[in-house]
Amino acid sequence: MTASTSTVSPWKAELRSADPPRAPDYRPRLAPLPEDPEVLVIGAGAAGIGAARTLVERGVRVAVLEARDRIGGRAFTVSVRGHALDLGAHWLHAGPINPLVALGRARGERLKLAPQESHVWVERRRGRPDEIRANARAFDRADQAMTRGAAQPGPDRPAESALPPGLGPWGARVAQVHGLVSGRSLDEVSLHDFPSLEYSENYFLAGGYGSYLARLANDLPVALASPVTRIDWSDRRVRVETADGTEYRARAVIVTVPVMVLRDGPSFSPPLPNAVRAAIDGFSTGLYEHAVLHWPSSPFRGRDRLAAIHGARRSPAGLLTRIDGTPFHYYELDVHEAEALDAAGSEADGVRRHVRAVLAEQFGRARLRDLTIPAVSAWRHDPWSRGSWAVVPPGHAPAREFLHAPLADTVWFAGEALSRLQWGTVGGAYEEGTRAAAAAAERIRIGTG
Repeated sequence: MTASTSTVSPWKAELRSADPPRAPDYRPRLAPLPEDPEVLVIGAGAAGIGAARTLVERGVRVAVLEARDRIGGRAFTVSVRGHALDLGAHWLHAGPINPLVALGRARGERLKLAPQESHVWVERRRGRPDEIRANARAFDRADQAMTRGAAQPGPDRPAESALPPGLGPWGARVAQVHGLVSGRSLDEVSLHDFPSLEYSENYFLAGGYGSYLARLANDLPVALASPVTRIDWSDRRVRVETADGTEYRARAVIVTVPVMVLRDGPSFSPPLPNAVRAAIDGFSTGLYEHAVLHWPSSPFRGRDRLAAIHGARRSPAGLLTRIDGTPFHYYELDVHEAEALDAAGSEADGVRRHVRAVLAEQFGRARLRDLTIPAVSAWRHDPWSRGSWAVVPPGHAPAREFLHAPLADTVWFAGEALSRLQWGTVGGAYEEGTRAAAAAAERIRIGTG
């Protein structure tokens, strides 16, 4: 690695509408970079950590370059009033296929199966047994209909088009929740992608998902605060330049930067092929934010349970209650709330006012007497995320698989956007990082054999 005289400015957006930065609850011990890495990994989120661990296990010299001053990407655990809380990813989805569930068990991590029962709240009161059953039936019917629709041959179409008729007063809630977990409204989501939204055996992790991922980075060679501005792959080797002018050389590079960020940088030389650029640019930005509530007098009991709130008034798209059995809750904002707040110029305190107003409509202002909102996420304004995850609009589903192919056996892409079954998840990102690393390691082995 060498220093150059380049003065290329880092490509980044302004960070706005967010609380002041918080320190991670756990910082891993990081190893120094090797002098002569064989593979460079761009990004130390889940995909980058998965890639680096795989390369180290295979005896490949690797250097990881991370733009932030911490690792973990959108999995980020902080301490709030002495309790570890995730400001990003919180659920370990799809337990049977999520590699981080199996790895967590092998490591003795404190995994907790997410409760299957939800609170149901209807018109400012607890739902009656018949309403609870009707709520569950509506979701089951919608899930089955969209899964059947996705399996049918023919051109892709919006997931919304497969929603069954006759869901009655529960239909709006079904569409709202599926829009939340999709990151966009169902009319903007590919129906062919829908089955991957069906998660089974979800888990939580005591101490936070972000801290778990950080522990997986212990002893990995990572350089923090090193945003990459240029990737030269012109001669079947790679030269990478960071914002401070430092240059790194290797035989291959694995790019784990979110596709929303890749739209604007880093620059590639030669430029990415048109088909690759179109695949990257064709994803939509998924939005899923949350406000952390400290609410001791909340009407909900039982740890880690979702609340389904129905009614003509405004209602939270998602509310996860009593996290780890504490007074903390997550109010989850969907794309409509986030974009409306941005259009109004709301910053973090504006988000707090909005959350309070919605909760007051549902529960009455008296119930909020001890509510505080100590933290609000804003991944859509984070320059190294620019969104919560990547969404496939109708017709773009083949892009996930298309981006698996390397460029000149030199450049690999990885990240949650490339995962067919676990897109939008930390587990999907980690799995994609290990896939790309295994392929790069094999290519290096063949080249030196």
